[in-house]
Amino acid sequence: MALPVLETPTYELTLPSANVQVKFRPFVVKEEKILLQALESGENKQIVQALKDIVKECTFGQLDGSNMPTFDLEYVFLQIRAKSVGEIAKVNLLCPDDKKTYAPVEIDLTKVEVEVDDNHTNNIVIDKDRNLGVIMKYPSIDTVEPTSKVDGLRTEKLFELIAACIHEIYDGKEVHSAKDYSKEEMTKFLESLDRKSFDKMNAFFETMPQLKHEVDIVNPKTKVTSKLVLKGAQDFFVLPSHMTA
Repeated sequence: MALPVLETPTYELTLPSANVQVKFRPFVVKEEKILLQALESGENKQIVQALKDIVKECTFGQLDGSNMPTFDLEYVFLQIRAKSVGEIAKVNLLCPDDKKTYAPVEIDLTKVEVEVDDNHTNNIVIDKDRNLGVIMKYPSIDTVEPTSKVDGLRTEKLFELIAACIHEIYDGKEVHSAKDYSKEEMTKFLESLDRKSFDKMNAFFETMPQLKHEVDIVNPKTKVTSKLVLKGAQDFFVLPSHMTA
């Protein structure tokens, strides 16, 4: 006689980037074990793969973590985590006032949202009179590691990131799809830009949507209350390492 298999509930969420409804379920012990083992390893590649696998499995194969914006993946994972372990995450965070003491903080994961800068655009106009510009696409978690900050990338890596996130280049009535050109050709195009145009492309990354949540944290030693802003993968994807149910 076969052992019973428990059914898991199904929920719905809306992808921040596309306003698309996606069904998902909580992760089960088998999947949580994979995540915990990845976190214990401390290896970014293993952690990223675990996150992608969990998101794919828990969305019934609807989402591929390698082909979606990082902020979408972050958001979906937090929603799955909230329904799996609990909507309130108890974490130990570093106090900003002395930068050495950790303090417990409770975070309501249902209130963590993706914020969009009012000045953000993926249409980078290089020459308005010529109708020359670039349409950008958001980086995936494979493009930028979750602990990396774009403004901290070395010049070569920054060029690689920008080139990888160009969707198409338009020039008058002509449209050039980036996938039809080599990495070297895209790099050469970037190198031909003036500083102002390059800064516009860099601003795309600085203002792109990201997870953001503000919490109050009280230092148990100094008794100082500070506001701490958690944002982006570099903050939210290290949460599980300090997280308790």
